[in-house]
Amino acid sequence: MEVQSTETLSKQKCKPCEGGVDPCPLSFSRDQLAELPGWQLTHEGKRIRKDWRVKNFMKGLEFFQEVAKVAEDDGHHPDLHLESYREVWIELWTHAIGGLSENDFILAAKIDAIACNFAK
Repeated sequence: MEVQSTETLSKQKCKPCEGGVDPCPLSFSRDQLAELPGWQLTHEGKRIRKDWRVKNFMKGLEFFQEVAKVAEDDGHHPDLHLESYREVWIELWTHAIGGLSENDFILAAKIDAIACNFAK
């Protein structure tokens, strides 16, 4: 595995993952996150998360609808959270392996491309 730019990641499609592969090493995850500003490791390096503030409640829901379309198209589904009517955060990990895979970084890059239309 090699570290990729946001642009390169966002042009890829997530690959099906039914388990049987190892999660990304923590050192790789840290290096890859350097290419994805604002995303941070959580859960002892097994997940990544990013937070945004949107204009209002409805913008948060619109943002999640756009994320849902991209996620469904890639078959990789994030956890979406909306708190205090305009604080949103998304957490990614590959459930089948209990940690991070390349798919998580691909979807993070795609989400960043969407977020620029909604973040305040």
